[in-house]
Amino acid sequence: MTGRSVVAGVLVRDDRVLLGHRSPSRRWYPDVWDFPGGHVEPGEDGAAALARELREEVGVTPREAEPVLTVDDGDVHLVLYVVRAWDGDPRDLQPDEHDELRWVTAAELRGLRLAHPSYAGLVQRLVGPGPARDRAAAD
Repeated sequence: MTGRSVVAGVLVRDDRVLLGHRSPSRRWYPDVWDFPGGHVEPGEDGAAALARELREEVGVTPREAEPVLTVDDGDVHLVLYVVRAWDGDPRDLQPDEHDELRWVTAAELRGLRLAHPSYAGLVQRLVGPGPARDRAAAD
């Protein structure tokens, strides 16, 4: 594989996932919503890179992480991990990278500019369709 190897964490809390809005001044994927993460350093495996990046960007340490999606997009090889358990409270520790963090449902995600089109389907698969699901279950 050539190009950059990148990991990101899909933090799931109830029926929401954590997204960061990438600052408009970012070189790669500016002004879009993305999952927290970053580059895999030389000698690092994906799980170690994910733990490091989540600590650096949002101040959490994953207790468990499972790869759920791989995206090859030009010169970027991205592995997304679902993270359902972590230590710490997510907060924006890198405001130069993300100018906002937000917990969103799958339904809310549809109105956002995403870093990659595959994210909407992934979130739907991980947390369900959102409020419509709850209304249907009540009928």
